[in-house]
Amino acid sequence: MYYVYILANATNVAIYTGVTRDLFLRVSQHRAHLDPNSYTARYHITKLVYFEATPSIRAAIEREKQIKSWPRKRKNALICRRNPSWADLYETISG
Repeated sequence: MYYVYILANATNVAIYTGVTRDLFLRVSQHRAHLDPNSYTARYHITKLVYFEATPSIRAAIEREKQIKSWPRKRKNALICRRNPSWADLYETISG
């Protein structure tokens, strides 16, 4: 499976959209701020607020591009449909 995911900072002001094969590992990497100069590290984006799965890498990349092209209001609506409180979903994928 491949995953499209959205991370947010604690105040939900900054968000980041990505794609990965290993959702738990990738979110763990973001949370660890392995690259201190990355966008997610600079804005303390560590909270997993949305993800969806697909068996196709092409579909995942296309979906990531689609979401990234949306205005912020539409991204917020996508998150709110599945996660209205913007809770950190990291624990739900950690085992």
